[in-house]
Amino acid sequence: MRLRLFTAALAGAALVSQLAGVASAQSAASGASAERLEAAPTAIGWAECGTTYKGECATIKVPLDYAKPGGPTIDLAIGRLTALDPAKRLGVLFVHPGGPGGSGLNSYIMGRGIPDDSPLRQYFDIVSVDPRGVGLSTPILCGEDVVNETPLTYPANEADYQNLLAFNAKLSKDCRERTGPLFDHVDTTSVARDVDSIRAALGERQISFFAISYGTQVGQQYAELFPKNLRAMAIDSNMDHSITSAYQYMKTTTDDLEGSFLAFAKWCGETAACALHGQNVPAILDDLLAKARAGTLKDPETGAVLSDEEVRIEVFEPMYKPSAGFFPLAERLKALAAGQAAEKAADKPSASASADAKTTARAAASASTSAAEGVNYAYPAIWCSDWKWNVRSFAELDRYKRRLKAVAPHTELSPFWSDVTTCLNWQGKTSNPQHRLKISGTPPTLVIKARDDVATPAAWNYAAARQIPRSVVLEYDGVGHGQFRNSTCARDYIEKYLINRTMPAAGTHCPTQFPTEPPATTLSTQDSPLSITGRPVH
Repeated sequence: MRLRLFTAALAGAALVSQLAGVASAQSAASGASAERLEAAPTAIGWAECGTTYKGECATIKVPLDYAKPGGPTIDLAIGRLTALDPAKRLGVLFVHPGGPGGSGLNSYIMGRGIPDDSPLRQYFDIVSVDPRGVGLSTPILCGEDVVNETPLTYPANEADYQNLLAFNAKLSKDCRERTGPLFDHVDTTSVARDVDSIRAALGERQISFFAISYGTQVGQQYAELFPKNLRAMAIDSNMDHSITSAYQYMKTTTDDLEGSFLAFAKWCGETAACALHGQNVPAILDDLLAKARAGTLKDPETGAVLSDEEVRIEVFEPMYKPSAGFFPLAERLKALAAGQAAEKAADKPSASASADAKTTARAAASASTSAAEGVNYAYPAIWCSDWKWNVRSFAELDRYKRRLKAVAPHTELSPFWSDVTTCLNWQGKTSNPQHRLKISGTPPTLVIKARDDVATPAAWNYAAARQIPRSVVLEYDGVGHGQFRNSTCARDYIEKYLINRTMPAAGTHCPTQFPTEPPATTLSTQDSPLSITGRPVH
């Protein structure tokens, strides 16, 4: 994702008002293959949206259930930025947000996930969406009081495990009751069909596609369903929807968390301005986690006792975007080890965006709904429509954790364990279960990966590439999630491919690009990969 997962509260509220007068248009899409759909544009009522950044937004209607194209419909909030140079226009570049649960309108229309100085802005209309269940589209709603009960630590015993199962059942039932029929139709297959409904509504014969993180799964499944409707596809930091082993899922994410942390430690040893330069960084983390497990580690800024999971989350977050996170992480670990609050100027980044990000996300999730209706918390409903895990007991989960500590002696366990535990005893249907991709007839696909990526590990990217015919893997030798933003080299290759359809040679690598001095601006809460519960998202 990248990850600007939830809309900012004021922007969301403003856009609700702006869209209120926008005419809706019925999409021509159906459950049949969209390759048989004529690209006949519908009358989309575009209206200006955004505050700091402006775009055009509208609402279209699509089938609730693509198996019943003449049945009930839902609203999709879509947005576009028209090509800056109409004479060069190559068509539509559809950019799908991450998450699941990310707002494409906030990230790419009212925000500039693709900057205005990118050549992509010259050649393409940038089009994005709040996916079904998210933001200003027909939302998934859940009771805030129930969401607040989300377990935040890995089950430590049988009682914790049983409480987890009971909570998952309670949350899923609550969300279904508040949401209605949409609850059972937010799987990624339906989301991919929505993309083609938007293509048809725009009157485009083909689209180019770009996504980071969870959006790559949408792209992969779009390629399965509508291969001939793609002009080009670049997918950055890839999901692997073929993983069926819960342990393997947790192991791959833990592998890359450990690798990312060790890269951070190495960077600190090579960077004189790092707050922990010259110190044994892995040993410092080992000591902090030991104290946290013993209940003796306190946050020097608040006095609160920190759990090992909270410490691990603080290490995990900066790995998405090292340019913004590495220096503040070093300051934070130094402060925790010393038991003294870090000194920082008012205009310098805070050590961790976790608390502020969680507050911002919660405000945004409530921005367009009343307290009685609930909060927009789409992640588990979407996720558990796509993933099913055969975990049978607490003993099995406990065994995973013990094995992973041997795999990753410093970081021990990726916070993405919750991607597995969230779906245990979930009372929704897994309508789009894990499967190997079956793709044919697509143009060459560019797959972009990092050496270590805490949200979409290297192993996932290689596995996805093996399932996509005519794919080329572009390797970024550094750490991070979303290499379009982490590597100027990777961004250049992505832009050239999407514009000219010129692929980098197989085996092309982009060099590591780590910070050499502290960032000048504050660490944005939108850079945080956490949901309203404080659990991570892709």
